[in-house]
Amino acid sequence: MLAIAPSLAQAQSAEAPPPSASPAGPVFIHETGRSPGGPPTAEEIAYDARLKSSAAAIRAFQGPMEGAWTLSAGGHELYLLQLVDRDGWIDGAWRDPRRPGAPEASGLIVDVPRGAELTLRFADDSIAVLHPSGGHWTGRLTEAGRSQAVTLSRRAP
Repeated sequence: MLAIAPSLAQAQSAEAPPPSASPAGPVFIHETGRSPGGPPTAEEIAYDARLKSSAAAIRAFQGPMEGAWTLSAGGHELYLLQLVDRDGWIDGAWRDPRRPGAPEASGLIVDVPRGAELTLRFADDSIAVLHPSGGHWTGRLTEAGRSQAVTLSRRAP
């Protein structure tokens, strides 16, 4: 028995999703729930679900210190930090906004254990010892032999 393959046009039309209805007028960025291409297809919905699932899986590996933080004293930013918190160990980068453009005004934070106390080393003579206090951390920063009270707070993304 001889099997006849469908034509290329028939195969493509069987695989192509049906055209979706376009909105009557323009769609603006603040209009949630509307799309310039009409309602999402099943494939688009499945793709979005996979993206959301992947993002949730990544967040499950992040610890509470993950993200952007600011170390400040008296309302002045002393250090800006971007931290990665994995399994109770913190790594990241810091920048001193008081010295813009200076090569020694930034550096890395490597293998700091997260516990009841957090010790961050910035430059050769700058060390912050912090303790949790509500949604932020408080403690002391010692720089060039001077010590001052500081607060480590989460920055908006």
